[in-house]
Amino acid sequence: MTTALASGGREQFGWGQDRHLAADLFDAINQNTRATGQWEKGKSPKIPAYPRPQAKTAAEETPARPRSVAEIYQHFQRR
Repeated sequence: MTTALASGGREQFGWGQDRHLAADLFDAINQNTRATGQWEKGKSPKIPAYPRPQAKTAAEETPARPRSVAEIYQHFQRR
């Protein structure tokens, strides 16, 4: 769970190297099938990619503004 949270969140749980490799292999086989198949009217079907957990965007990962020493001191003085 710690590795999943460090990788981007709870939806990353269970997604190790083997699962990422299997998903990439699935997509590669589908891409090869689309490229080499004999399709009617020369148009290949759209094969959806293997569903993967969504990565966080840069806006979601932006940390809050760091506190100054004076702000930290004031925070502890409020007690």
